[in-house]
Amino acid sequence: ETAIQEDADAVGISILSGAHMTLVPRILDGLRANGVEDVLVVVGGTIPTDDAEELKKLGVAGVFTPGAPTSEIVEFLRGAVAVT
Repeated sequence: ETAIQEDADAVGISILSGAHMTLVPRILDGLRANGVEDVLVVVGGTIPTDDAEELKKLGVAGVFTPGAPTSEIVEFLRGAVAVT
């Protein structure tokens, strides 16, 4: 709801519980159900490579795991948001 109210360019989701394959699709569905198609969604957390690929197929723009350098995340977001 906040992403919609604030007309966000990006949404970052941090999930360390292992529930990413349940929660992220629900969030994506909620955004789409409210007509939000152009928000960049990135996910961070302990996410196996196979799950990261599946999340990307669902519409997640980027997946960052523990140890990803902050500079890499910032660079990704700057480039991706500038394009949208």
